Amino acid sequence: MNITIFGSGYVGLVTAVCFADVGNDVLCVDVDAGKIARLQAGDVPIYEPGLEDLLRKNSAEGRLRFTTDAAAGVAHGLFQFIAVGTPPNEDGSADLKYVLEVARTIGRHMTEYRLVVSKSTVPVGTADKVRAAIAETLNARKAQFEFDVASNPEFLKEGDAIGDFNKPDRIIVGVDSPRAAKHLQALYAPFNRNHDRVIVMDLRSSELTKYAANAMLATKISFMNELANLAEKIGADIEKVRIGIGADPRIGYHFIYPGAGYGGSCFPKDVKALVKSAADVDFDAAILRAVEQVNNFQKTTLHLKLNKHLGSLKGKTIAIWGLAFKPRTDDMREAPSRVLIESILADGGSVRAYDPVAMHEAGKIFDGQAGFQLVDGPLAAAEGADALVVVTEWRVFQSPDLAKLKQLLKQPLIIDGRNLYDPAWMRAQGFTYDCVGRPAVAAQ
Repeated sequence: MNITIFGSGYVGLVTAVCFADVGNDVLCVDVDAGKIARLQAGDVPIYEPGLEDLLRKNSAEGRLRFTTDAAAGVAHGLFQFIAVGTPPNEDGSADLKYVLEVARTIGRHMTEYRLVVSKSTVPVGTADKVRAAIAETLNARKAQFEFDVASNPEFLKEGDAIGDFNKPDRIIVGVDSPRAAKHLQALYAPFNRNHDRVIVMDLRSSELTKYAANAMLATKISFMNELANLAEKIGADIEKVRIGIGADPRIGYHFIYPGAGYGGSCFPKDVKALVKSAADVDFDAAILRAVEQVNNFQKTTLHLKLNKHLGSLKGKTIAIWGLAFKPRTDDMREAPSRVLIESILADGGSVRAYDPVAMHEAGKIFDGQAGFQLVDGPLAAAEGADALVVVTEWRVFQSPDLAKLKQLLKQPLIIDGRNLYDPAWMRAQGFTYDCVGRPAVAAQ
């Protein structure tokens, strides 16, 4: 099948390479000429395991191409996927200007039936706006061509997006015509062979399903972080509580790990957007507001623990392990590390940081910031530091050389935002160890 994808960001690229890899002819359209030139050269501007290899393979075999020519994109694909950004406005609402501009572009150039599919995460009712934008543009041309609009939200985890696309839990298809449903079921057949994963529903339900899924996961994270903070106050161990409640199949173990708060491009933005969508129809989404409030506080807890142990951070050096908002990605959008680093620098402290993948991204974010230094390894970060803070649970941090680490630190203080280590063991090794939702231990 011929597929056009508008937008060559994270969602657009993963969608493109996975569709191309099963034999489709995919054309990616983007207004950023520099990005298109990089992609044509096989250079992927984001980090996602397996993405670059698939892009180069399918480009070399002629199934995947990149262009800035929007008219060529509209002419190419029966399927016109919209996978552009929907950045948050100041009030938390999703900015649809890029989505609607693509819709108008399709309307300007289409000369026959097209199925316009929204992959972008968008508020309920966006499909209606896309349809109206295309219709208005066609009317201005005095042209009459049939088209359908569909909602097909993505459920890709950063760090495992290729696997999620190829072996999906579900494929949500929001449509208002049998024709659109039939086309999309045929398109997804290669990803749907074991059992039927396609769930067909109306457009508005599909749009809400995406927000609801992310909001539910964010809620689980904030709930566990709230319990963790309570556990610290009353002397309980949140890790034992987690195992106890996770054994209940109605709850399960997914997304109940306490930590330093959620970040990334999806959860913060989508919770805000859903709260704003609720307010727009005079509904108070009280639970979602609390989820956001708890998460904002949780991102400050590592800094508070540093203050508890060190007092003023002025003149202190803090080692940070992990900058990305989670492992297997270089994404630092809304990352807890950013809140921590900004707080340390504001207090007059300095930071020595390491991340296996996100160093380049961190360099761009903190470029020119006095007191911020990127180093080439975990132990290099710890050298001469007054404390070590673990922010991201990369595997390389899970079994460190504790004897060497103790020698390098000015004092054996570790603040663990991901509960990687056993407190009793850390105490026995001579560390003061403070983590999330468990009693802190002092060095023996």
